Amino acid sequence: MLLTEVDKHNSKAIELLKALVGFDTTSYNSNLNLIDFIQSYLLSYGVESTLIHDESGKKANLYATIGRTDVGGVMLSGHTDVVPVEGQEWNSDPFSLKEFDGNLYGRGSADMKGFIALVLSRIPEMVSSELKQPIHLAFSYDEEIGCVGVQRMLDLLEHQPIKPSCCIIGEPTSMEVVIGHKGKHASRVKVKGHACHSGQSPFGVNAVDFAAELIVYIRKLAREKAENGPFDMDYDVPYSTLHTGVIKGGTALNIVPNFCQFDFEIRHLYEENPKHLLDKIETYSKENLETEMHLIDPEAGFSFETLAAYPGLLTDPGIEFVAYVKKLLDNDAHSKVIFGTEGGLFQKRLGIPTLVCGPGNINQAHKANEFINLNQLQKGGNFLDRLIMSLSA
Repeated sequence: MLLTEVDKHNSKAIELLKALVGFDTTSYNSNLNLIDFIQSYLLSYGVESTLIHDESGKKANLYATIGRTDVGGVMLSGHTDVVPVEGQEWNSDPFSLKEFDGNLYGRGSADMKGFIALVLSRIPEMVSSELKQPIHLAFSYDEEIGCVGVQRMLDLLEHQPIKPSCCIIGEPTSMEVVIGHKGKHASRVKVKGHACHSGQSPFGVNAVDFAAELIVYIRKLAREKAENGPFDMDYDVPYSTLHTGVIKGGTALNIVPNFCQFDFEIRHLYEENPKHLLDKIETYSKENLETEMHLIDPEAGFSFETLAAYPGLLTDPGIEFVAYVKKLLDNDAHSKVIFGTEGGLFQKRLGIPTLVCGPGNINQAHKANEFINLNQLQKGGNFLDRLIMSLSA
């Protein structure tokens, strides 16, 4: 499909996507310009929205309801932030949407401003239809750094007298139904040592060395998971994983380092509680490493900080909601994916059935020359058209 073949509805979606990609909402930036744009756009169709800001006031979630407020309805959810482009070799400006050979290139085009643009392009139809069930919009910030921002929106929604009945997270799944993903727990470990001249290294506590010992233990736990499970063969990697991704410490080679810091994560199956792995790691640090460290300096040791955590998602494929979405898609298949979403939080905190389904492919996300194919926009648009029609029937 070429740009000249796009229908009127999806031409509007592309116009909106161009605007959305133009806002640099990398997670370390504010997303307020984009949120203001969406809020003004909704208001132009008579749709009022609520903003839920972060503590700094520089970021916000947006929540809106189209239609009745006395029944549950369907929630369409997406995040407005994107991952950084630094260190990536782009063939064009990542924050200026470009079309080439049936693909739309730009940061966030697939993950996941394409979905948001499609939803916004259907606002006129949502407003003009006599919806028997409402459609709710939930657009969040800081999803890419651990599903942080949506928590504040959930604080609000938890206390609503009538909550949405179900939720669709529009992450890129090539418009296929996803019923599950793993949860995540990310931790930062700080190691306090005792500095001295490297010629007197036995009199110091080498924070880098002790950090390395704990990292090796984390790697040992990862091997045990790979060997012993539990397993869920619906995943490409069918077991919980542990991984150390960042480490820094030391100042000069002739100084025994008095500080080291590293970050690790656990990607766990829905059925597994990561706490038992975290407890093992902390216990090992105290009983096997700090005991030795305290022989030199009683103040030396480990401290642990949670950076981000979100639950896994698992929705029963046999429930009516899943069958309903599959029927709209005319596709009876479903799967589980390796990436995380805000879906587990909606499911856990609001107690509503949630699935993931959106345009674009995750293989194009988080890398240079990210793109979404025009055919995917067409599929996503067709799905939304059928959804609106079904809620109006």
